[in-house]
Amino acid sequence: MTWSQLDWSALDRLRTGFLSGSAAAGPYWQSLSDLANYDFTYGARIGWKWDAVLAELSLRNWRPSARTVLDWGCGSGVAARRVLAAFGGSDYFTQLHVWDHSPLAVDFAAAAAKAEFPLLNVTAAPPEVLIGQAPIGLLVISHVLNELDPTARAQLDALIARATAILWVEPGTHEVSRQLGSIRETLRMSFSVIAPCMHAGACGMFLPEHSRDWCHFFARPPTEIFATPDWVKFGQRAGIDLRSLPYAFFVLDRAPTPSAPMDFARIIGRPEHFKPYARFLNCDANGLNELELLKRSDPALYKQLDRARGPLIYRWRREANKVQGGEPFI
Repeated sequence: MTWSQLDWSALDRLRTGFLSGSAAAGPYWQSLSDLANYDFTYGARIGWKWDAVLAELSLRNWRPSARTVLDWGCGSGVAARRVLAAFGGSDYFTQLHVWDHSPLAVDFAAAAAKAEFPLLNVTAAPPEVLIGQAPIGLLVISHVLNELDPTARAQLDALIARATAILWVEPGTHEVSRQLGSIRETLRMSFSVIAPCMHAGACGMFLPEHSRDWCHFFARPPTEIFATPDWVKFGQRAGIDLRSLPYAFFVLDRAPTPSAPMDFARIIGRPEHFKPYARFLNCDANGLNELELLKRSDPALYKQLDRARGPLIYRWRREANKVQGGEPFI
């Protein structure tokens, strides 16, 4: 797929379905061409979110022990392809299963993965994987929560119970993020919490005083897209701010896994920068708190919080809610 081959009318139809909510009523792909157009545009943006998550996992020195992957609700399959590439492709994994309620999506995702990883065994997920009893390895889930009916949610819950590790990425909206957080709460006693949390305790977002907050982060798109007229046209036509890629996620592992030192904390969302100070919502083992960093206290850190490309994870030097300085986790 290239920009000259792109079917803008197909993208407009898909966008209308996404915005109206009708996309959640059932399969919305009409052809393999629909999936190719989506994968090249909307799928690329999802891929950039996965890149951010996978880069963080690399910083945390985590990789799955399982050598098989199930991409559930695969769509065009961009999530699985990013995961495979991040951990070594067919040099590390032996099997990729893909599943979607759309047979067209299964065909497209499988073909795209085979093209990128020709030595990997790639198949549509067989019944024994979807409804069996054996462990299923690494479960990859991407952008499905707002499309799950009760039956699909029950099927997914059954797969989660058999997974050895879970990588789950969703849009960074208030509603979806809090749904994802509630799922994390039900699973944290059965899995090690790898990310995004810097602790394995209860999520502070569900305290009454934080009902308006939500756990989300921002990926950075490749800088070259802002100098690409076709990407600019796509953003305008789709009503998308190309600079903003909010996402929510979690990574869980059955195996006991060393966590980051407990004195590290994570900034939720983006810091707000004012002329004399920066303000942000801070998450650590002690809960959620709003902190401030005066620019004069650490001018370099003040600037770094506005420009950092990686996860905003720091060991603070602070007095109460005033940050005096800090060192990044990286």
